[in-house]
Amino acid sequence: MERGLIWLPLLGLFFWLAWTGWREFQKVEAYQRWAADFDRAKYDIYAVLGQKDDQITWGIPTRQGPINLETASLKTLSSVSLQVKGKPVTFDDPPSKGRAELVLTGSDRPTPIIIPFTEPPLAAQWGQYLQREIERLS
Repeated sequence: MERGLIWLPLLGLFFWLAWTGWREFQKVEAYQRWAADFDRAKYDIYAVLGQKDDQITWGIPTRQGPINLETASLKTLSSVSLQVKGKPVTFDDPPSKGRAELVLTGSDRPTPIIIPFTEPPLAAQWGQYLQREIERLS
């Protein structure tokens, strides 16, 4: 009886871990279907991002597919910057940890576009790429 009471919480933990893993797997599968139409795409627990020609699209990943999708043309954007934990950092030397955000500003948008990332080095790579594309299209 005592051993059963000891193992019961561990069994519950195992089922919870399996359930959360299955939910995350479903998100990744939905992302892969969505990302097939893009030239370049990224999946993150905070956001999905895709680029096709001069258009970027971003949204929130869910098990059914990305939601709250927004699209912008790189032709209308003027700059890209990187913030980690709310503080600006350079693309060349991002910290290895912390919540990162790409901040895209444009002439036709009153507020900047903010795309979250869990990994600052990946955000820096995307930021450099998008900045080059913006300069190329200008």
